[in-house]
Amino acid sequence: MNETTTMMSMLSEKMEGPMADMDMMMMQRCIEACSAAEQACTMCAGSMAMEGKPVVTMCMTCAEMCNTMMRMMMRPMPSSGMGMTAMMSMLGATSAMCRATAEDCMAMGDMNAAAKMCAQVCLNCADACDAMMASMKTMMPSM
Repeated sequence: MNETTTMMSMLSEKMEGPMADMDMMMMQRCIEACSAAEQACTMCAGSMAMEGKPVVTMCMTCAEMCNTMMRMMMRPMPSSGMGMTAMMSMLGATSAMCRATAEDCMAMGDMNAAAKMCAQVCLNCADACDAMMASMKTMMPSM
């Protein structure tokens, strides 16, 4: 059993209420996508800072959001619907930030390889967040 499998197994044991049916493989993919986006955005921001490009702030904000989303997914959720509501909101915000960052980086991609790579990784993260949200919608308590 590798470290990721062990971590997901431990996390699934702590899930309660409607979150107990969470697709742990999808969550793992989303966590990994957030980690990759955080790293890509940090590298891109460093590269752009050296070139004096304005996308630095966008990349650093995206890196911070991806890190926060990743940490949020690694915490067991309470059995109340508020945990799911908060996670859904954060997934949506992370997806939107990744898409906006990807758009800005694509504009710089012809001039900077790090920006081109960052754009693709951010789009992958946005897609993973969207897929996670879609899988969670069926578990949302009716309000």
